Amino acid sequence: MSPTRIGIVGAGFMGSVHAAAWADCPDARLTAVVGGSGGPPARLAAEHGMRVCASLDELLDQVDVVDVCVPTDLHHEVTVRAARAGRAVVCEKPLARTPGEAADMIAVCREAGVPLLPAHVVRFFPEYAAAKAAVDAGAIGEPAVLRLTRASFQPAKPAGNWYLDEARSGGLHVDLMVHDLDYARWIAGEVVGVHARSLRAARPDAGTDHVLAILRHAPGAISHVEASWAQPPPTFRTRVEIAGTGGLLDFDSDGSAPVRPNLRAGAAAGPMPLPSSPLAVSPYAIQLRHFLDVVRGAAAPIVTADDALAAVRIATAIGRSIATGRPADVEVAA
Repeated sequence: MSPTRIGIVGAGFMGSVHAAAWADCPDARLTAVVGGSGGPPARLAAEHGMRVCASLDELLDQVDVVDVCVPTDLHHEVTVRAARAGRAVVCEKPLARTPGEAADMIAVCREAGVPLLPAHVVRFFPEYAAAKAAVDAGAIGEPAVLRLTRASFQPAKPAGNWYLDEARSGGLHVDLMVHDLDYARWIAGEVVGVHARSLRAARPDAGTDHVLAILRHAPGAISHVEASWAQPPPTFRTRVEIAGTGGLLDFDSDGSAPVRPNLRAGAAAGPMPLPSSPLAVSPYAIQLRHFLDVVRGAAAPIVTADDALAAVRIATAIGRSIATGRPADVEVAA
């Protein structure tokens, strides 16, 4: 079977991360790249032997899979254009800025008959996957209370920091917390309601954000989810505790160091935190190898576009709760 041709849309930080992961996939060939808001793609293209394209249309003519690594507010446009050109799509999390955009992306990809694979990489980290397998095996009985933490420093850019523009990124609860919102739902089932508080809402002058959210799951479990951009660089801490009717699972990066910052060469801290893993093959490469199997019809997806839409719906409800100071229901799937 000939290698699958990969096109990267966005040559910024995550575009570089995904390109390195694709380079570790034997059956993929990095073919083309087009720049997004992250800067010109020449360096990334030279590093991986990709052709620099002047437009998305030019890239679509040369590839089989489009990997979307542009800012969140551009995910919808790029995905829809790729799908209508008949190209499979890998899209960085969150799937879209709003549930409406995410649902439309799913509908367009289904109509075009192409896979839409959301890059919720946490599902591919060994400690998170092992905890999920243990829960599924009944090791702790029925999940009752989950505590999930993802605490890091605020992403930095020399200019035009779209992460801090909630109209573009959705803010901390959409951009970073969405990892653990997806994981909580994966472990404990559908989320029907939330109640959340935000440092930015309480102290707009704080210059950073820290969000606490309580999730109510339909089967009865409760999740306490914490996300932070208020830590000093290069901090990246994660913690998971899953209490069930028959026992407890937990891991803490401060104790076991399964997640640590992966800093760009020559810098004290990169523009944004990047979790790493002790595995010989990075979870990003494991994720993309799995996605390639899905595209080729050799595997069912571990994480689906519908899962990613559900995470965006939960994050959106958290945003409403933060704005009103009251609990909020999660939008129900149509």
